[in-house]
Amino acid sequence: MPALVDTAPPRDVVEGFMWGREWVLLTYKHPQLPAWLLEASHLLTGSFRWPQYLLAQLTISSTFILVYLLARDILGRPRALAAVLLMPTIYFFGWPTPQFNHDYAQMPFWAAIAWLLWRAARDGGPGWWLALGLVSGVGLYAKFSTGLLLLFGATWLLCDTRARARLGAPWPWLALVVFIGIVAPLAIALYRIDFLPLTYVASRNEWVMAHRARLYYIGVQLAGLTGFVAVLSISGLLRRGRPADGLHQAQVEPRALNYLLWMGLGPATLMMVASLFTGAGEAWGAPMYNLVGVVAIACLGSRLGTAELRRLAACAGVCIVVMSAVYAATRATACGAIGHLEPVCWPAQLVSDEAETVWHEATKARLGIVGGDDDLAMLAGLDARDKPSIFTGLDMRLAPWITPQRLRDQGMLLVWSGSEVPPGLRPWVGALPVKTVLVDWSRVAAPVEVNFAVILPGTHNPSDMTPPRAGNLVK
Repeated sequence: MPALVDTAPPRDVVEGFMWGREWVLLTYKHPQLPAWLLEASHLLTGSFRWPQYLLAQLTISSTFILVYLLARDILGRPRALAAVLLMPTIYFFGWPTPQFNHDYAQMPFWAAIAWLLWRAARDGGPGWWLALGLVSGVGLYAKFSTGLLLLFGATWLLCDTRARARLGAPWPWLALVVFIGIVAPLAIALYRIDFLPLTYVASRNEWVMAHRARLYYIGVQLAGLTGFVAVLSISGLLRRGRPADGLHQAQVEPRALNYLLWMGLGPATLMMVASLFTGAGEAWGAPMYNLVGVVAIACLGSRLGTAELRRLAACAGVCIVVMSAVYAATRATACGAIGHLEPVCWPAQLVSDEAETVWHEATKARLGIVGGDDDLAMLAGLDARDKPSIFTGLDMRLAPWITPQRLRDQGMLLVWSGSEVPPGLRPWVGALPVKTVLVDWSRVAAPVEVNFAVILPGTHNPSDMTPPRAGNLVK
């Protein structure tokens, strides 16, 4: 549905595509595994229109599979199926997923870590431990917050008597060596960029605290679980008593239930408590609800029968179909009928075509760099045949792939919207000629003015001026 109605990818996806073509290990925001996956999807398909949506759903589907594997080991097959059927009823596995970003790229890693840790502690085989070390290390390349789950996992490993006994074998320590070897380049890169991702998190926290109510984060999380609770009720799992036909199996052992509660609810609960004292983005908790369905079935599984399982399957199907249809209708209406300009409403291909036309009217050189208003500049470079780089924030700290020499040799296309030059761009635009193009994006709203200014190669020496530094890392 998003591929049919969105004329541009969501903002985080555009950013991921533009950063992915640089193949850097780390940016001022996050590690870049999601950007690498986006760039790989483009290289394989040649399209910016649909691969990212398929990639996002493959990520969600793999999360479902990994959650099933853990639930099957602890609850058995019927209950594991019921736990996974509950997942589409959770907001975080539906509506936001077309925006493939770090929050959703880490979902399968959280599920895999929970499963592999349980298997490694239960069976003790070297394969499970080595796989755990490998997945844990790669998971940090999706987002640093994967470390929160690793912290909870390490705590359980030390506190659970049977799991702690496994530390007497060499395999957990070899897994630790594998983990350290994988994350070492990330740690070095973090040091080299002066820990800018930590600065970004602090800046984002300040913005959230200034613009959101104290209970905003908790409210969003609870709202995202309303469908889950409703389906539990509709399916009959909240009614007391055992079903007439028995899918019920042996009770879940207390140790396994403790593991599910700790790994499945611990990070989400801690994040909610922390949000009372510091800012938290509403989507940051997305991977923390992977095991909510497993916890529910572990507690209510004695009430699961064939009828209840069928109701869960029906509700899951309805949630998927209705969510997709409502997404498509909402996006199409907002852009075309209401005239509310959202990132997905921009005609991405048209903006890129206009950018290249303006550039090549001024010079035959390759369009190598775009900058200005980051959102528009990224759209201008997204579908451009020259595959330009984005000069994020016009700040070389934030875009280390842009150097003074490269800027001097390749020049830059500046892009922004509106009738006036934004204050931050005025030192760059100076007396350059500005070309304005009217971009149609809606059937009912007026076209948007998109402005271009060409800094020709060899005509600009960035060392002669002090461009504005990006004081707001949130944008």
